Order: sequence, then C-alpha cells, then structure tokens
Amino acid sequence: MPRFMGFVRMEEGIGMPPQSLFEAMDSYIGERAASGVFLDGGGLYGTEDAVNFVVRKGELSRVDGPYAEAKEVVGGWSLLEYPSVEDAVADQQKFAELHAEHWPEVTVVATLRQISEGPDAAAD
Repeated sequence: MPRFMGFVRMEEGIGMPPQSLFEAMDSYIGERAASGVFLDGGGLYGTEDAVNFVVRKGELSRVDGPYAEAKEVVGGWSLLEYPSVEDAVADQQKFAELHAEHWPEVTVVATLRQISEGPDAAAD
C-alpha cells in the first residue's frame, strides 16, 4: 500500500488551537490509528530551538533558530498508509476540513506527499 507524509504548515506564534480542534483531532487520529491508516505523527515545537544545516556550493553552515524570516512553519506531521492515492487525498481533505471548522481564523496548509519507495518505483 502506498505510504504518505502529511504536513501541516501555519504561521508561527499564532497561539494554541482551540480545545475543540484537539478533541476533533483525537477522534480523527484515533479512528485512523485503529484502522491502520495512521502510522505515526505529532505536533512540532516552534523554531526557537530549531537547527538547520545548510549545504551551499560544497560549504556547510549551521543556522540556529528562531528564524525571523520564517513566515510559515511546519507545525505537525504524520506518516500514513492508504490503499490508494485517491483514498489518501480524500482523507487529507477531511483533515483540512477539521481545521476550517474548528480554527477558522487561521491559515493552515495541509500538505500530502507520497513517499518514494526507491529510485525505480513509480508514483501511483
């Protein structure tokens, strides 16, 4: 079955989501974990303690957070497995709809990317 990474991007420093979103997400994730779709995932702390290693033209540099230029950050991630790409896309839309319903005042980008199974594997 194809595997996917889900990412949630949002503006940093916008505060905590409402309790209703936490409750809706607990239910959503619990159902998917029980069915074997949700393999792992979680929220991420802000960029204040983040570390980037940048390789540019063969030179390595380290850049520590916080990043003043960052407007949008990855706030959460998930590892998912679905029978098909269509199932994954439909379920990612449900995930995004939970955010629209329970936290409408923020802009959230829910991204779904299929995980490559190697250089010779074609995406479904």
